[in-house]
Amino acid sequence: MERYDVNKMINELKQSIEDFKNAIQPEKLEKKYIELNELMQQPDFWSNTNEAKKVTKAANSIRSRVDHLNQLKTKVKNLIDWAEISEEQTEEWEILETDLHALEKEIKAFELETILNGTYDENNAIIEIHPGAGGTESQDWAEMLYRLYSRYGQRKKYKVEVLDYQSGDEAGIKSVTMLVKGPYAYGYLKAERGVHRLVRISPFDSNARRHTSFASIDVIPEINDEIDVDIKDEDLKVDVYRSSGAGGQSVNTTDSAVRITHLPTNIVVTCQNERSQLKNKETAMSLLKAKLAIEEIKRQEAAIKDIKGEQKDIAWGSQIRSYVFHPYQMVKDHRTNYEVGNVDLVMDGDIDGFINAYLKAGDASE
Repeated sequence: MERYDVNKMINELKQSIEDFKNAIQPEKLEKKYIELNELMQQPDFWSNTNEAKKVTKAANSIRSRVDHLNQLKTKVKNLIDWAEISEEQTEEWEILETDLHALEKEIKAFELETILNGTYDENNAIIEIHPGAGGTESQDWAEMLYRLYSRYGQRKKYKVEVLDYQSGDEAGIKSVTMLVKGPYAYGYLKAERGVHRLVRISPFDSNARRHTSFASIDVIPEINDEIDVDIKDEDLKVDVYRSSGAGGQSVNTTDSAVRITHLPTNIVVTCQNERSQLKNKETAMSLLKAKLAIEEIKRQEAAIKDIKGEQKDIAWGSQIRSYVFHPYQMVKDHRTNYEVGNVDLVMDGDIDGFINAYLKAGDASE
């Protein structure tokens, strides 16, 4: 890079910092943090555990955001000082260029975190994948998406736990529920909620014809104790059954899997990831609580959009994204028109471009 390009890049980074300051208003956040910190010092602060957790989480979020902005400001200043004394075409100049690009990437990530300011955006995410009509074809496509989001979790250094896995009759899966743990997991992954369409030459068709398959992705935040949900024992139907997995040692030989049906709402949750029936029941109850909490929020706050997104048929015309393997290769998001020609890379979990485009488009509703 020439010095002109370096200076131009530095000026863009400086402008980004100013934009962040205007958007975040760190002075106001600092004032809010002081108020919350004073509240946390009260002797009876932990008398209401749920409320105390909310306040603590809010304070930590503010502290983290302000500290991150200050760190970015310091890094930009250090690179400005470095650029002023560095000479072009030296090893030091090459290191400067590398650090500039790394800082640019970090600032872009912080930009997304600034956008992700919804109530649950910082929470872990629960992903449910269901195949559409089409039997083996759709069930295989659902399993391909399961692999995609597992790989995405690895790329983001998130922890991915499979809560429930129902194998398909011949191939693929009938359904899968995953818990994705990590910073802003729900904030990012809510962009994936909707119907996903696949076009390919079917490996299950002896005549090698082109097939179209559909699968739905639902994403809800893991809520835990943030909202009080009253669940009565008489409203629950609890069934236990033998786990069914992908095969091998992972399949349980005892009736440890748990299915809980909430009778008033007919919401059904399942969990089979642990060998302990008790642990599976605890996890299933946590999942049920999250779903009931979302239902309660939708009833109480009419202004909040449906947190589970618009419910559509898992079929033609309702897809948010198309994955075309044949006659050409292209993955296209129909909400933002963002597209990628490298299908293999996308299927290997590289979906940041789609998520970022969705978030920046301002469609990231709670």
